[in-house]
Amino acid sequence: MNFRLIPVALFLYCSVASAASVSRLVSGPTVAEQYLLSAANAERAHRGLQPLHWDRALYDAASYHAEQMAGRESISHRYDGEPELMARGQQAGARFSVISENVAEAPSAVMIQDTWMNSEKHRENLLDPRVDSIGIRVISRGDRLYAVEDFDRSVTSLSLEQQETAVGQLLQLKSSVAVLPTTEDARRTCSMESGYAGDRRPWFVMRYTADDLTTIPTLLEQRLATGNYNAAVVGACPAEGEHGFSAYSIAVLLYR
Repeated sequence: MNFRLIPVALFLYCSVASAASVSRLVSGPTVAEQYLLSAANAERAHRGLQPLHWDRALYDAASYHAEQMAGRESISHRYDGEPELMARGQQAGARFSVISENVAEAPSAVMIQDTWMNSEKHRENLLDPRVDSIGIRVISRGDRLYAVEDFDRSVTSLSLEQQETAVGQLLQLKSSVAVLPTTEDARRTCSMESGYAGDRRPWFVMRYTADDLTTIPTLLEQRLATGNYNAAVVGACPAEGEHGFSAYSIAVLLYR
């Protein structure tokens, strides 16, 4: 068959990305890139999965690598002197808890999509229920197309105050506790491995990291369901994501 492709995926839970490394300005995806995006989302919809959203940072990361492949007229996930996938994503400005990549060389976008879907690892990346964003770059060299498709689960950049507000609203939805204003003691407690900061002793402290703030941990829900607590304070602190992955770091202090 007249094509080549390589999948790669990196998975971890839950620091923060730096400036974008690709400055090429475009009005939007090319026809080939639009086709690959539509095809990926059609396959996901057929299986009841959420669609992937176009992400400029991932597009920049994919563009940088696609230019490397087209310039060398070969495919690889990393060339000598080039950052690996995670670093490319971070340098382009992406913040993520999961990142993965498909690359391919073929005469047409239709062939690229078909062969990705007929390759187990590529198909797994395309249909991964954890990812929510995508960036695709396709570059033509002669009669060949060099394609890079980067996926991630994006972690929205939120201030500490925004994180605390989001978690506080969840606590109010799920319990009758009064959510008190955040204190510096609560934020210091968040950054501690154990114990608590300040003079007021909480009856329970829950520290956790997450890549989204739409849910709270099951253990915290169970504690709230007991009805033994009447007040809570939320403290957020800068997260130290494992191996460069992004996350939120939260502490919830419960009082009686």
